[in-house]
Amino acid sequence: MRSEIRIDLAALARNVRTLVRALDGAELWAVVKADAYGHGARDCAPAVLDAGAGALCVATVPEALALRDGLRDARILVLGPSSEDELANAREARLELVAADGRIPEDLPVHVKLDTGMGRWGTSELVASGRNVVGVMTHLATADSDPGFAREQLRRFLEATEPLSHLTRHAANSAAALRLPEARLDAARCGIALYGLSPFGTDPADDGLEPVLSWKSELTLVKLLRTGDSTGYGRRFVADRDTWIGIVPVGYGDGFRRDLTGTTLLVDGEPCQVVGTVSMDAVALELPGELRTGTPVTIVGRGLLLEQHARVAGTITYELACGIDSSPGRARRVVTS
Repeated sequence: MRSEIRIDLAALARNVRTLVRALDGAELWAVVKADAYGHGARDCAPAVLDAGAGALCVATVPEALALRDGLRDARILVLGPSSEDELANAREARLELVAADGRIPEDLPVHVKLDTGMGRWGTSELVASGRNVVGVMTHLATADSDPGFAREQLRRFLEATEPLSHLTRHAANSAAALRLPEARLDAARCGIALYGLSPFGTDPADDGLEPVLSWKSELTLVKLLRTGDSTGYGRRFVADRDTWIGIVPVGYGDGFRRDLTGTTLLVDGEPCQVVGTVSMDAVALELPGELRTGTPVTIVGRGLLLEQHARVAGTITYELACGIDSSPGRARRVVTS
């Protein structure tokens, strides 16, 4: 086994219930795009619906169609743009689409998106609503970092949509659902928090969330570097004393990025630093001494948050989670409930 990725659907369900309580009457719409942020949409989508989510949100029509086969009655909203060629399939699959450029497709439910400050998808002014418009929406750019601007976006949105208050209005993402009560409106589109990852880059337990994904491997080689010896491409780590290192069979080909040199993994529960260059299929750890091969290594899991790796890499948990490869050739994937 190179590594094992475990998805805890019970933790996912508890996160759903935590968010439902936080929303205090607003609907929770679960964002399962990008294969449920790398957690596996086919497993996570039915689990979030069973736990209380009212709808699923994806980025593309193909993502929605892949889910529709197993979820015949689920409400599925496609957040991203849809081409004319995709409309027939969307109608047949009873999807809901977002109109973000002024065009409103006919004969299927549509949510009109207003750009209030994200500067991305969305119209600058609301187009005239049609019979098939069921919702109006916006997307908050800074709910996780600048609540003042998020509130200004919300003010613009509420002012523009006041005549359409009979429609479903939705603006909140995970950060707003947790910290901006006024943004919850009729529904909130929550993604990262579902998976027990903090939209604020902090400990998810601060908001009552539990990580859903854990990732483990083992030491497959243990060797002694003598003073002056190196490990990995480019000799980025040269031993300044006799040093035991352990090789873990996980690398950037598995989603353990090259810029995670310097992060910490847990070797039999003890923190050990990643040293040298991360290879496509391997990473080196500086060990406290000689250990046996087969010693378990936690990459993400109890005592080691994905948020910690994100800080080392200078990125966000969203990107790290989406990049983990759990395909059969790279890892064993285990789903528990």
